[in-house]
Amino acid sequence: MAAAQTDRDPPTDPEFVHFSAKDTSSRWLAVSDLQMEVYCHLAMYVPRILCLGASGGSSREEQREELACQLLLLAPLEWFMLGEEPAAGLARLQENNRPSPLCGHVFKVGEPTYSCRECAADPTCVLCMQCFLGSVHKEHRYRMTTSGGGGFCDCGDDEAWKTSPYCNKHTPTERHTEEDPVAQLPVDMVARGYSIFSIILKYAVDLLTWEREDELPAGLEPPERSDSYLCMLFNDEVHTYEQVIYTLQKAVNCSQKEAVSFATTVDRDGRKSVRYGDLQFCEQAKSVIVRNTSRQSKPLRVQVMHSSVVAHQCFALKALGWLGQIIQYSVGLQNSPEGENSSLVDRLMLNDSKMWKGARNIYHQLLMNSLLMDLKYKKMFAIQFAKNYRRLQTDFMEDDHERVVSVTSLSVQLFTVPTMARMLMMEQNLMTTIVRTFVDHLRHRDLQGRFQFDRYTAQQAFKFGRVQSLIGDLKYVLITPPSDWSPQLRQKFLEGFDSFLDLLKCMQGMDPVVRQVGQHIEMEPEWEAAFTLQMKLTHVITMIQEWCCSDEHVLVEAYRKCVSALSQCHNSLPDGEQPISLSLCGHSVETFRYQVSQDKVSIHLPVCRLLAGLHVLLSRTEVASRVPEQLPLGELSPPLLIELPLRCLVLCAQVHAGMWRRNGFSLINQIYYYHNVKCRVEMFDKDIIMLQTGASMMDPNHFLMIVLSRFELFHIFSSTDVRKRYREANKDVVQQNNTLIEEMLHLIIMVVGERYVAGVGQVEPLDEVRREIIHQLSIRPMSHSELVKALPENGNKETGLERVIDSVASFKKPGVTGRGLYELCPEWNKKFNLYFHHYSRADQSKAEEAQRKLRRQNGEDTALPPPPSPPLCPLFASLVNVLQCDVLLAVEGAVLQWAVEPSGGSWTESMLQRVLHLVAMALLEEQQQLENKGDDDVTFNYTCKISRPGEAPSPTGSVLALLETLQNAPHLEVHKDIITWIVKTVSNIKTMRERTASTSTVSTCHGHGAEETLRDRDKAERKRKAEMARLRREKIMAQMSEMQKHFINENKELFQQSLEELEASTVSAADSSAPSLEHTCVSQVCVGPRRVGGAEPRQLVTCILCQEEQEVRGHGRAMVLAAFIQRSTVLSKNRRRILPDPERHDPLFMHPDLSLGIHTASCGHIMHATCWQRYFEAVQVKEQRRQQRLRGHTSYDVENGEFLCPLCECLSNTVIPLLPHTHTPEHSDNHPSLEVWLNTTNQHIAVLHSAHRKQSEDAAEGAESVTLCQNRFSSSVREMITTFSTSTYKVGLKLNPNEQDPRVPVLSWSTCAYTIQSIERLLVDEEKPLFGSLPCRQDDCLSALTRFSSACWTTAPLKTVQTHFIRLFTVLVPDSQVENSPCILDIDMFHLLVYSVLAYSSVHSPDQSSASIDSAHLHLLHLVTVTHLVQILLTTCTEEVCMDQDGGGSEEEELICELYNTLRTHLDSVLPVVSSGWQLWRCVKAGILPFLRAAALFFHYLNSTAPPADLLVAGPGQWEALCSYLSLPSNLLQLHQSQHTLLEPLINRWCCHPGVKQVLQGGGVIVRFPRESNNLIELPEDYSVLINQASSFTCPRSGGDKSRAPTLCLVCGAILCSQSYCCQTEVDGEDVGACTAHTFTCGTGLGLFLRVRESQVLFVAGKTKGCFYPPPYLDDYGETDQGLKRGNPLHLCLDRYRKIERLWRQHGVAEVIGHAQEANQTLVTIDWQHL
Repeated sequence: MAAAQTDRDPPTDPEFVHFSAKDTSSRWLAVSDLQMEVYCHLAMYVPRILCLGASGGSSREEQREELACQLLLLAPLEWFMLGEEPAAGLARLQENNRPSPLCGHVFKVGEPTYSCRECAADPTCVLCMQCFLGSVHKEHRYRMTTSGGGGFCDCGDDEAWKTSPYCNKHTPTERHTEEDPVAQLPVDMVARGYSIFSIILKYAVDLLTWEREDELPAGLEPPERSDSYLCMLFNDEVHTYEQVIYTLQKAVNCSQKEAVSFATTVDRDGRKSVRYGDLQFCEQAKSVIVRNTSRQSKPLRVQVMHSSVVAHQCFALKALGWLGQIIQYSVGLQNSPEGENSSLVDRLMLNDSKMWKGARNIYHQLLMNSLLMDLKYKKMFAIQFAKNYRRLQTDFMEDDHERVVSVTSLSVQLFTVPTMARMLMMEQNLMTTIVRTFVDHLRHRDLQGRFQFDRYTAQQAFKFGRVQSLIGDLKYVLITPPSDWSPQLRQKFLEGFDSFLDLLKCMQGMDPVVRQVGQHIEMEPEWEAAFTLQMKLTHVITMIQEWCCSDEHVLVEAYRKCVSALSQCHNSLPDGEQPISLSLCGHSVETFRYQVSQDKVSIHLPVCRLLAGLHVLLSRTEVASRVPEQLPLGELSPPLLIELPLRCLVLCAQVHAGMWRRNGFSLINQIYYYHNVKCRVEMFDKDIIMLQTGASMMDPNHFLMIVLSRFELFHIFSSTDVRKRYREANKDVVQQNNTLIEEMLHLIIMVVGERYVAGVGQVEPLDEVRREIIHQLSIRPMSHSELVKALPENGNKETGLERVIDSVASFKKPGVTGRGLYELCPEWNKKFNLYFHHYSRADQSKAEEAQRKLRRQNGEDTALPPPPSPPLCPLFASLVNVLQCDVLLAVEGAVLQWAVEPSGGSWTESMLQRVLHLVAMALLEEQQQLENKGDDDVTFNYTCKISRPGEAPSPTGSVLALLETLQNAPHLEVHKDIITWIVKTVSNIKTMRERTASTSTVSTCHGHGAEETLRDRDKAERKRKAEMARLRREKIMAQMSEMQKHFINENKELFQQSLEELEASTVSAADSSAPSLEHTCVSQVCVGPRRVGGAEPRQLVTCILCQEEQEVRGHGRAMVLAAFIQRSTVLSKNRRRILPDPERHDPLFMHPDLSLGIHTASCGHIMHATCWQRYFEAVQVKEQRRQQRLRGHTSYDVENGEFLCPLCECLSNTVIPLLPHTHTPEHSDNHPSLEVWLNTTNQHIAVLHSAHRKQSEDAAEGAESVTLCQNRFSSSVREMITTFSTSTYKVGLKLNPNEQDPRVPVLSWSTCAYTIQSIERLLVDEEKPLFGSLPCRQDDCLSALTRFSSACWTTAPLKTVQTHFIRLFTVLVPDSQVENSPCILDIDMFHLLVYSVLAYSSVHSPDQSSASIDSAHLHLLHLVTVTHLVQILLTTCTEEVCMDQDGGGSEEEELICELYNTLRTHLDSVLPVVSSGWQLWRCVKAGILPFLRAAALFFHYLNSTAPPADLLVAGPGQWEALCSYLSLPSNLLQLHQSQHTLLEPLINRWCCHPGVKQVLQGGGVIVRFPRESNNLIELPEDYSVLINQASSFTCPRSGGDKSRAPTLCLVCGAILCSQSYCCQTEVDGEDVGACTAHTFTCGTGLGLFLRVRESQVLFVAGKTKGCFYPPPYLDDYGETDQGLKRGNPLHLCLDRYRKIERLWRQHGVAEVIGHAQEANQTLVTIDWQHL
């Protein structure tokens, strides 16, 4: 894109240079027509400053624009208003300003907001972080969320808070009187302010609502008109980023990068110019964009606009922004801008949907800062808003922007203020307006006028989504019910109620279903929209009921209106045709023919349910009993009331019985949501209440007959011979009928027993919540969040859980995993009701099982009788008669009769269980009435009725007699306890009645006697049961022991053999343990000629793939260990070091900052090399096939050699060959001294130098020596050695494998050294002993790795390894022939030790004994230790500490001072003076310890030497044991002292290396010893601190814009802008997100991040692997809150954070990701590289 040059550069224009803001403003003061003058000024300058033509000028150009705007355009305005130098004038204004007690801070996207759950008037009342921290609410229960942007802080608003509305900062002072702040300002300033503000405002409004593309409003035409146009691209919510980027690349042929930046700006600001030039040039781009984006949907909005129009629009935004800033300085100014200009505000409001995003944001911000901050103007604005409400919403329906940037989103600021909402309701009839607008927008209806959502087009679905925001507005208006009603409020509320009933009438009966018979339904009908609507309205319906409840008159009126609405709905039903009469047990009832299984039925009955709600309120407020004459109770026909809810419940029963299978999933989903906690309060619960209402007004027999008829079971219970039905009926029908009978009995239990709604039973609202919790916890212990999910929320998002939970449950805190759980306190178990109406079937069976188990554990009987119920309210009192009516007794009798004489499938146990439950309920009711009222008043006489024999149609024995028969039936063992309980209760009740009848003492004794005999009978029964169980157990045990004997006799010889072997092995173990004890008495040494050999000569292992056992031998078949190699920065002391160029990098010398290492880990599983190769080939083939079928990744990358261990599925990418132990040393006495050894080695090296020079002629000799060392291993072992070496090379350098590269053996040694170092650090951090505490997988891995490293030189060319050794040796013994060897401060000594020891084998001559190799190892260790001592002394920085030391100091201290002073002389006193030898020795000892520990591990695994006992435990005595194990003197300085003459010249040469001085004088990184272990960053204890930090983080690339997904790197603390196009960068030719890019610099491809807004830990490995991990932040209930959905305060759990840190230190992150992706396939499909 050619960026056109502007014809003038503003700052260099002479006119601009000589411009004076002061003169201009004084000129303006003099003119009569100010508007014309200002417009003239703007017309002249704006296009010249802001016509920067091309898109996105550089940032320098943007700054120039800003400056010119300030100087030439805004400064004159400020001078004019203030009449003096702006800076001084504004400062003075601010001084005199008395800030408003309202905070008014406007939230940015992602900023934390806090709402107090105890004091906020509703959930929309929030505080910003500053106000929250300064308020009392931080001590309360609060909820924390992140803002979507756009709202403001409610601090200081009395209506938003029940108590404490002010924080410390906004507490009003005494000075806040009612005086008008405008009066505080100078009069002339007010006048000038008014005039300038109105002009600027008019200018801004004119331009922002301007429709013409190439001309300007009058007075603004530029002096000369150029042919320069801009092609402006606008934002919409339809097209994706990808579509826009692709289109732009084609239309204005720009690069991908430029297109991304355009798209980002368009998304952020709402528009962007994408081309600059003449008209035709821009039109051409426009046509390409429109053509490319109009295929799938409507095209992107593009306009070609004249550059001066765009310039003026840009300045209009700047001017509005300026207004917003100016009015911040003084409250008085806020009132002036828009108060009188309501017509302008109107215009802005009505043109909202035509503006672009940036313009909307700026003027919404201005409205919030000015109008909404002052109550008077807020009121005026609210009235305008309400007047235009319908039009604004209609515009919003057509608008393609989100609601956040629409003016309609301001409703939350206006309607949630209770006084404002009521004022608008009374004056503007707001409630009716909202509901009518809503109903008008849903025009799709069926013939009966009900909503119809089926066959919605995409456009209608979009509109339906939009329309739902109206329900939100309605909720805001109703959120706080009024405490005092005025006549006008009553009238307007009832008008609104009328229109709301119209809405419910459109929903009554929508989406009806008809049962499919014969074939399955073809297309699933649309059901979600209706339920979405129902869910959205749930809270509104509840709130309307609360409003009605707060005023008696309103309640009665609403009840009337609802009754008439329901009767209208009934009149339109087509069911009144066929009347029929039913008779049973001598009762008969008139009803009509209707079958749920054949006719239409709907689950949506909001009018019925609202009436049920209001009916309960009549009972609760006792209006019904006080003024029954005002209520239309006579108009209610009870059979009609129960008709529709009953159909709905029958539909559920039939679906359970499997009769509606052919109707597909949509019906199952509807039934699920009908019972679900989100909907049930206004659906299922209200249907039960409606049945209770109907039943309490009817004869119970009639009620039950209608229920039987609707359940289509009437014929079963009315036919003379009930049993006959099974002979004809087929099995399916029998099963269906059984389920229906069960469901019907359950319904009766619910109708009579559910009394925990205030108004039905005499209970408090909290009793209902308590009962819900008891029944949830009866299933199993639950976490806080599970309980909250199981309880219905009210409009304020509260469940009432916290107010009762502590009284019923105890809390158990979680450990490092899992979450905190609540357990039910045992005393509440007696409240358990098996037929609790909110249990699903699964819940019910789990709860039953749990309760029976509990009772068995406590030694009680397992009967689960119903708990005592609370008494009913007067309006519902007659419900209990259902329990003792004839029809129910007949049903109970019939079921019991079937149970007495069971025959195939005619009844079920659950049916019987429900009948027993009903009987028990009735008995409890009678018992309670007797206890409370005494015998005379009790009308309930159930015991008498169940003692009478049954009547026709089924002449059976009495219910009681049947029960007694069943008590001993063998097939009903499970129900025995409950039947016993019933029989016992009956006799108790009889005794009670007798006692009240004759109050003589004799009868009471008799009563006791009856009870006792019953109790004895009970006891005897239990005893009998226990005896039978004991006999059965004994019999089984005898049988088992008989079988055992028989088996042993048959297989005698087998047993004999194994016993002998066992004896032999114990004897041999005793023998072998004796010498090993002797060994440990001798001091254990692991290096040098005195070393003790390996204890186990043979090593047998089993292959996990073929299960063959084999010995590990150098010449046998190769055995390998699955391993995973990765680059690591866990030990790095310098994360800023740039990664080396792999082609030229020389890894021979590891820098002590360990900035990049190679770590190897293993799961410890062993295979044959051949088995592993076969397995890996199979994995490759499978992967090729998978790639052809499915694109995308697996959890492992086969191309990079990755596979999962066949046994444990642990991620691996190579195998380590297992090699045999080293041979036991030959103890010879000729141990050469250091001097001798140095000389021989130097000679040897000299020989090698000359040999390498004349290499060509001696090629044969070289070949001979190579073969010598290669003969140690078979070809398969050599092949595996090469495999592992090349893997290390490939991972370590990120290059393709190349076996000839001389660096191959070095990288193998490197991974050995680095792995040992990282394990040594781990042991220190976890405070474990050096030996004996490693898990066997790490132990095996280190052992295999060390032995492999000692052998890997055998597969490399000998010359290569020799050259390496020569270069390593030169560091210790400087040699003139080797150039550029590094200084000792740039080398990690442990790596040096490992490399030199392992490379030495290639140099020694084959005829030397193994003892000489051991001596060499020891000398190398001594040399490197001394070098390390010098290194530590050079880098130590001891602070002078004056402490009293004993005497004149020890030998160590004197020697260390001597050595230190020697170093000072060598270095010309670059080192500071240190006088305290004790201090130096302490530093050196601490500094060298990690080196010695790592060396001990290395030689232990290299030489297989058992460690000394002192190193197997953590504690004192470590230093001496360590030194003797490494055969070093415990005073290390003796090494230097004893070889003083030999080492002095070496030390001198080390110190004289030019690098040493350079580093010490600040020319490089100084690493201090001991190196501290790296930790993950410190996290704040309170999570909100983190959110606040993240919300102030701006995206580094998109001009100060807030980042949408700020992500914190836990390793280095950087905050990144994740998951966005703006921060993508290129890594290896692929675009990756900020986090992935960061992992390559910070963790070599591996990263641990905390996504702050989601409260999620993110692990990333490379570009294709990642997983989410539970964050270390928990709420008070011991739960994480991923996604911050619950909003409880979160605090850091240190144990969990340490666990994440340990994972990182153990290099286990990649393994966790692998396991997570295997377990959850959806993780594999995420594009991790874009995060």
